Amino acid sequence: MADKPHKLVANNKKAYHEYFFEDKIEAGIELVGTEVKSLRMGKCSIKEAFIRIDNGEIFIYQMHISPYEKGNIFNKDPKRPRKLLMHKYEIHKLEGKIKEKGYTIVPVEVYFTKGRVKLLIALAKGKKLYDKRRDIKEKDMKREAARDFKIKNIH
Repeated sequence: MADKPHKLVANNKKAYHEYFFEDKIEAGIELVGTEVKSLRMGKCSIKEAFIRIDNGEIFIYQMHISPYEKGNIFNKDPKRPRKLLMHKYEIHKLEGKIKEKGYTIVPVEVYFTKGRVKLLIALAKGKKLYDKRRDIKEKDMKREAARDFKIKNIH
């Protein structure tokens, strides 16, 4: 994913704090025209979004795409469920994994690649409280080290 140029629209920072990511997969999203225009303006949120598999199809719920100002009657419900576009074998693989205890599918990023809207989803396992504390501690230590390095280089 890092080698492809893409324009980031929305990022789920909370997911990095709440989960360990096992596997990341890129999926397309089934959208209508006004939703794409709204995404191009960066009006999207995936903070409360979650993903479910129903009858062999995968959907994202609670993904908020603000209505396009000039869309009038063509605008859809901002939080409607949207179908994700993935191969059947990818969906079956994910379905098998989430049946295991502790696994879930989490939306991570929404971005444009070659003019198409993509959603990066991750197969994730929830972090325990002590894991979160360790992450916060490591982040603080890195911040302190960077600050000390900056101060030493100024003088």
